[in-house]
Amino acid sequence: QVQLVESGGGSVQPGGSLRLSCAASGFTSGAYHIGWFRQAPGKVREGVSCIGVSDGSTWYADSVKGRFTISRDSAKMTQYHQMNRLKPEDTAVYYCAAGPGVCKVGLYPFWGQGTQVTVSS
Repeated sequence: QVQLVESGGGSVQPGGSLRLSCAASGFTSGAYHIGWFRQAPGKVREGVSCIGVSDGSTWYADSVKGRFTISRDSAKMTQYHQMNRLKPEDTAVYYCAAGPGVCKVGLYPFWGQGTQVTVSS
């Protein structure tokens, strides 16, 4: 069974940085991608970034391009999400998920528990 565990969330001031980690287990196919999604109170869940577990291909939402970087450690089955120049609008619960190559919420069947990221003065 696929399991995903996020860590690294916290509270920072605008302009600060955080790095999230997603430890994965139970994969039996290289066809899956790992995606980071976020959801703020009263808003829909949205895709932030995705990475192929086999080839390292990446996708980023326009709102985070140039600020966020997703990477992988295949041997450790772990993905990292480096977030720089954070803004208050980045505040949300961030979820790690596993699914197909496209980075859409409705197509990802496996989800972690989420980790809170808060950006405020």
